[in-house]
Amino acid sequence: MIDITVRKETPDDFEVIKEVNNLAFGQKQEGELIENLRKKAEFITELSLVALNKKKIIGHILFFPITITTRNDVVLTLSLAPMSVLPEYQNKGIGGVLIQTGFVKARELGFESVVVLGHPEYYPRFGFRKASDWKIKEPFGVPDEVMMAIELNERSLEFGGGLIDYPKEYLTAV
Repeated sequence: MIDITVRKETPDDFEVIKEVNNLAFGQKQEGELIENLRKKAEFITELSLVALNKKKIIGHILFFPITITTRNDVVLTLSLAPMSVLPEYQNKGIGGVLIQTGFVKARELGFESVVVLGHPEYYPRFGFRKASDWKIKEPFGVPDEVMMAIELNERSLEFGGGLIDYPKEYLTAV
């Protein structure tokens, strides 16, 4: 594990964050997604985190507030997306540090759960399970094992299921 520091993003980081995402994913959708989400009123700067090694940004994670519509209610949650680490720094535990730091900050801000559309062999190591375990559905039609969720507070997802409401910005990025 290399030495890293995690902090919230600043406006000076915006271009580097976009570049890190573009390089990590090999395409521009993730960088554009972050720029578009940053313009929304729901965006929370404290939940857009960068990982630094010797003052160089080598990773980024964004947790964005979204909702789950249940039969009787609308439940606030966070979407983890996107998360990126520069290719030469991948597989060194940086993503895990970003996720765990994000969980701490999310709890501090009062969030009780997180959903992620991601690799089923990666995210379960951090406690994510299939969202369908809680009868939570997604609007994309993706395989069940890639839509996952985690309770930051025990029993926070036990509301009988519902449909995740992603902002339109996510719909164009998937």
